[in-house]
Amino acid sequence: MEKSMAEMQREVDRYISQFKEGYFSPLSMLARMSEEVGELAREVNHQFGEKPKKPSEAENSIELELGDILFITMCFANSLGIDLTEAHNKVMHKFNTRDKDRWTKKDTD
Repeated sequence: MEKSMAEMQREVDRYISQFKEGYFSPLSMLARMSEEVGELAREVNHQFGEKPKKPSEAENSIELELGDILFITMCFANSLGIDLTEAHNKVMHKFNTRDKDRWTKKDTD
């Protein structure tokens, strides 16, 4: 079953709310997000770059690292009261207006 962004944000909030510590501060979450993006970069480099994994390195995947980034993004948004569906809608409006002629479109004949 497919989940909406709002459902995912609520699921993350239920998970975080069970702990006394709650959400990290915005600065700590930004640091966590940076760490996760670094882990994604490492996986992309292993898979598509010139740096193979060491035999001793744990198996991770681009999918899991993207999932980690999505989780911390939802934590960040929840802690600041940001609706990610609305944020997405605003970003898509920007791309569909300001950037509509920025790239070469495929022929749709």
